[in-house]
Amino acid sequence: MGVPDRLKAAADVALGVVLAAAVAFQAYQVADVWGAGYQLFGAAVGTSLCVLVLVRRRDRLWTAVMGLTVIALAVLVTRIVHLPAEPGPATSLGLAVLVGSAVRRLPAITARAVAAAGPAVIAGSVLANPGSAVPVLGGPAMLAALATGLALRLLAARRHATAERVRRAERLELARELHDVVAHHITSIVLQAQAAQLVTAKHPDRTAGSLADIETSGSEALTATRRVVGLLRDTATSPAGHERLAELIEGFESHGRRARLKLAAEPDGWPPEVSSTVYRVVRESLTNVSRHARHARAVTIDITQDEETVTVVVKDDAPQPAARRYRHDGYGLIGMRERLEALGGTLTAGPGPGSGPGSGWTVRATVPTGKRR
Repeated sequence: MGVPDRLKAAADVALGVVLAAAVAFQAYQVADVWGAGYQLFGAAVGTSLCVLVLVRRRDRLWTAVMGLTVIALAVLVTRIVHLPAEPGPATSLGLAVLVGSAVRRLPAITARAVAAAGPAVIAGSVLANPGSAVPVLGGPAMLAALATGLALRLLAARRHATAERVRRAERLELARELHDVVAHHITSIVLQAQAAQLVTAKHPDRTAGSLADIETSGSEALTATRRVVGLLRDTATSPAGHERLAELIEGFESHGRRARLKLAAEPDGWPPEVSSTVYRVVRESLTNVSRHARHARAVTIDITQDEETVTVVVKDDAPQPAARRYRHDGYGLIGMRERLEALGGTLTAGPGPGSGPGSGWTVRATVPTGKRR
């Protein structure tokens, strides 16, 4: 079970405790006012809603429908046999959770239907029990649930739309970069073919060598074309040489923080798309530290290389407050992940080992160089 799953489980346990306490308190009040035995029906209804709330993540639609049905039947039964009015505070709270959860997560048409049914059931209970203040308590709870569910739904939709815009922009730059790289390599092949014609005419014995050069250029073109997917146009103008990275670190340190670069690689020998990607990973990581890790005082940038990949690890020394530990990836990281996955690389971001001061946040990226052993 991941960290978010543990948080959801803990939230459900806390909600279950609150609902159980509300059911018990409601039963106590009914027994005190109406007498022993009258609390049993309300307690059974409240317990049913409590169970539905705890299992709502499995099927939000049917748990909401069952909750609405239970309340509707409870209103009808209490009206016929003259029991304490429903929904009581505990059942109103449970129903509000079910409806709010459905409004937040279900498809639009289904969510609208549930959103309309919730207030309708509450209104029906008020009409069925004129003069009773108990069903009226469900109104504010239902309105709060609808407002919260709708707000969270709109927020999620906006985040999704922003992420999609980032992806579309990244892919547009891919098309431009792809054009540039392909044009460069094809031009080289054409020039070599023209040279081969001249060489063949004067020195036929050198034809094999010229053809081999053309074959090599063609293979490089294919490799570069496959690797260039997901890259931006700044490939040719933003290399990740030592000087360029030093400028980046100098700008970061101008804000009062320290950054140390450990470079166990040869940037001058990287293909341009790899250089650009390494540069942007470091830049995005430092930007995230500036924005989201106010207490970080130092950052370590570790760049290593083997025959097949370049690995970039950026660590900060900030403590791990819950708000940062569990936050979603920023939109900059979404774009970087698109870029790296297109190259056949990987990007991970998360808290470092431990939970004490200095455990920090770590971004790790691997970028294939296109070479194979």
